[in-house]
Amino acid sequence: MFITVCGQKGGVAKTCTSIHLASVWHSKGKKVCIVDADKNRSALAYGIRGNLPFPIFPVSAAAKASRSFEIVITDGQASSDEEELKHLAYGSDLVVIPTTPKARSVELTVELASLFNAQKVNHAVLIVKVDSRKQKAAQQAEIALKKFGLHVFNEYIPLLSAFDKAEASGNAVFEAVDDLGRADPRRMTGWSSYCSIASQIPCLISKHSLNNNNLSSQSLKSA
Repeated sequence: MFITVCGQKGGVAKTCTSIHLASVWHSKGKKVCIVDADKNRSALAYGIRGNLPFPIFPVSAAAKASRSFEIVITDGQASSDEEELKHLAYGSDLVVIPTTPKARSVELTVELASLFNAQKVNHAVLIVKVDSRKQKAAQQAEIALKKFGLHVFNEYIPLLSAFDKAEASGNAVFEAVDDLGRADPRRMTGWSSYCSIASQIPCLISKHSLNNNNLSSQSLKSA
């Protein structure tokens, strides 16, 4: 299974999403790796800080290094270049597009999704950094995205300091601790959100494959 996580702008938890999807699947016994295709090498930097239980490869080594893995997650470049995005998404079973509930982020996500639609690339939108006190903003963003025909994951990723603590130590959020070594009280809220996203992805891939097969069959009958 090949998953790409990308967006048109930074600050939308792209690397956090890649790391946590890989962490969830690893916890379920899957052989998973991350390919860092971001020029900032954010995923590699994240991994160097701690002891993640799966490897992270630079994109230059990906072709050979990732061959023996069941799941390959590409942490993509934040870019508005169409050719770069097409190349990044090519061959992916699903492109995950994280977006915050902010209006500009939603607008850029719609633009990016239009590009993937034109290329018939399977994609879904993940709403991230949702403040528990501002759930309405996330709900409005979801409604707006769905009006444009986008699939939105049935789970929001909450805005939590636990994610910052986890990144600082190079671990998944369920291991987030403060400077005194105390476990963050909301760490499992963030972890369960990504568990939910990971469980939805295989269904999205299967549904997309089924739809493509049906379209192919209809085309052959018409011919």
